[in-house]
This record gives sequence, C-alpha cells and structure tokens, in this order.
Amino acid sequence: MSGNLEIKYKGTELTLFFRGEFSLYNISHFETQLKTLNKPSLTHVDIDLNALTYLDTSASLFLNSFTKKLNKNNISYTLICGSKELLDTLNLTDKYSNKNDNVIPSKTSFIESIGKKSYDNFLGLLDFFAFLGKLFSTKIHLIRNFSSIRYKEMAFEINESAIKALGIIALTSFLIGLVVAYQGAYQLKTYGANIFIVDMLGISILRELSPIITAIVIAGRSGSAYTAQIGAMKITEELDAMRTMGFDPYLFLVLPRIIALMVMMPVLIFISDIMAIIGGMIVANVDLDITVNMFLDRFLIAIDIKHFYVGVFKGPFFAFLIATIGIYRGMAVKNDTQSIGFNTTKSVVESIFAVIMCDALFSIIFTNLGI
Repeated sequence: MSGNLEIKYKGTELTLFFRGEFSLYNISHFETQLKTLNKPSLTHVDIDLNALTYLDTSASLFLNSFTKKLNKNNISYTLICGSKELLDTLNLTDKYSNKNDNVIPSKTSFIESIGKKSYDNFLGLLDFFAFLGKLFSTKIHLIRNFSSIRYKEMAFEINESAIKALGIIALTSFLIGLVVAYQGAYQLKTYGANIFIVDMLGISILRELSPIITAIVIAGRSGSAYTAQIGAMKITEELDAMRTMGFDPYLFLVLPRIIALMVMMPVLIFISDIMAIIGGMIVANVDLDITVNMFLDRFLIAIDIKHFYVGVFKGPFFAFLIATIGIYRGMAVKNDTQSIGFNTTKSVVESIFAVIMCDALFSIIFTNLGI
C-alpha cells in the first residue's frame, strides 16, 4: 500500500494527515508537498499519524527534522498517533539524532597531533621492516635455488629502468659538469690556479656528484615508475590473482626490479662520470685555455683511482634504496587512483632523502677510514 499526505488549512492552523506507508521511497514526494506550506502565516500544526500503517527509520528521521524546523520558526505542533510502535520508532530516532547534534568535535592539541603523527610513522616503519624481512627471505630462497631467478624479467627491467635512462643521465651529468667547471673556473682564475680545476672536478664528480645526480634521476624516473606500476597492479587486483595462482609477487615482480637496478647503477654512474668530466673539460678548454692533453695528463696524476671506486661502490646501495622504497610504496597503494599519485610522490621524496642520508653516512665512514 502506497502512502499519501492530505493537507487541510483552518485559518492559521494546519492539519497533516499521513496515510498508508511512509518510507524512504516516498519521502521525496511528501517533502515536495510540505515545501508548498505557507509557514510565515502558520501558528499551529497537527500531525495526524493514526492512519499510518508503516513508518521506517528514514521517514521517522524526516518527521523529527520537520518538527524541529517548526520549533525553529516558532510554530507549535501536536503529534497525533495511537500506535505505540510508531511512537517508539519516532522516539528512538529522535534520541539518536539529538545525541549526534550534541556531539561537539574535539580540537586536537598540538602535542596530541605530534603524538598521533609519530605513532602513524612508527607503524609505517614497522610495516616497512616487515616488507624488508619478506624481501630478504625471498633473496635467501633465490641464493639457494638459482633456477628460480627470473632472468627474462631482469633483462626487461634492465632495459626499461637503466638503458632507457642513459640519455637523460648523460645529458644531466654533462650539464652538471659544465656548471661546476664554470663556477670553479671563475674563482680559480682570480688566483691563477687554472690547472687545479682538474683536481676539483675529478674528486667532486667521481666521489659525490655523479653518484648523487644519477641516483636522483633514477629515483624520479624509475623509482616512481615502480610505484605506479605496482600500485596499478594492486588496484586491478593482479597481485591477488598472482597469489591465487601460486605465483609469489616478490619473486616475479619485486626482486627482478631490485636486482636489475643494483646491477646497472654502477654502469650508469660510470657513464655519468664520463659525461660530467667531458663537460668540465670543455669549460676548462674554452675558459681557462687548458687543452685536452693537459687536462688528461693532470687528471691521471692528481686523481687517484680510489675516488672512482668510491663513487661506483655507492651505486648498488643507492639502487637498493630507490627500488625498495619505490616498490614498497606501490604495495602501500589503496584501492583508489588518488592513492597512486600520493604514494608515487612519497616514493620519490623518500628515495632522494634516503640516498642523501646514505651518501652522508658513506662520506663519514670513508673519511674516518682515510679512503
């Protein structure tokens, strides 16, 4: 039985007769009728529910809201209802709505917000350690079973993550070499120490600049790609499908990416060294009149091979941090596309921060060891 509403005016008083069923499905119809009421001229409203056969909680909440609006407009009302069941429903929803109305959102103090954020970060750190534990256990499994290594996937990731990045790394390193040499040349000319630009370029580029620049470019290019790829696979439930079919995502997706980047990072740093030195050599020739032969002769005399080894040695560590953080952030993606953008941004920022922290630690260790 469908419901209907009859409206009767008597001067400044009004009677509302609800009949039949009053539920979620006909609220909009009754609401349209009630909107036509001339509220400014009303002084009293009778709400007659005696002919009502059914009332659900949605309709009850609507009636409670309507009576509150009447009170707000200084219009008195009388609820006419002989059914105890309907009255209990109205009282229950009124009690619940009043309880919610009285809830005042508490303001979080500065100390409390710091505590909550610290606790969330702590939980995130524990989750990351759990990810690392699973990662290392899978690596141990690979060491014991070389037949499980996915060489085809590794070759694909080497091409996608490293070889295709050679161009941007070479160009970036070349420009860094130009800039550093140009700024150094301006200072060295003042003291007539032109030839020492070779020492400055060789040590700074081989030990620090090339590894850092290469790591930052890879973090922005490949690390973010790892997060987006794994995140998209998580949203489309491909990871769950792999587990259902008995394939370990760590073995098929995670380790090939990490190993590929760790293998190729020293090669990328080597290319970066060459391009940065070439950029510095051009500036030294043009601005300081140091020929290529003079530059190379001084380079062989002044620059020890250990500086090259130090820079290349950092490569696999930087690659591990970038790939691990990128993949972890991909695994942390929620079931919405906005989460992919959020975690991709975080993966790049966290990777660059981790690389710089690692480089600072290496600098302290190598300096204390006299390397």
